[in-house]
Amino acid sequence: MDQIEIFKALSNKTRLQILGWLKEPELHFPEQPNADFENVGVCVGQIQLKSGLSQSTISEYLSILQRADLINSTRLGQWTYYKRNKEGLKKLSNIINTEL
Repeated sequence: MDQIEIFKALSNKTRLQILGWLKEPELHFPEQPNADFENVGVCVGQIQLKSGLSQSTISEYLSILQRADLINSTRLGQWTYYKRNKEGLKKLSNIINTEL
């Protein structure tokens, strides 16, 4: 896990908001008929609607968070779902507590 990439990913307000939304998706997104939040995550379209940003911008933001190991994606048919990567966030917490 590259510390620089992690902190770059966290240096954007919308990306931080996305992580916050994904922490408690049931509070921030409508119910999804084909996938549950806990096991699959939130559909990229719902994240895009909530943010008010373009699909391409949200896709880039999610890609950055995924490369930093902060979120995971799952593909179901034509849809991609995202959820927080608990292991990646735990590693981030350890970096902050032990190295900074």
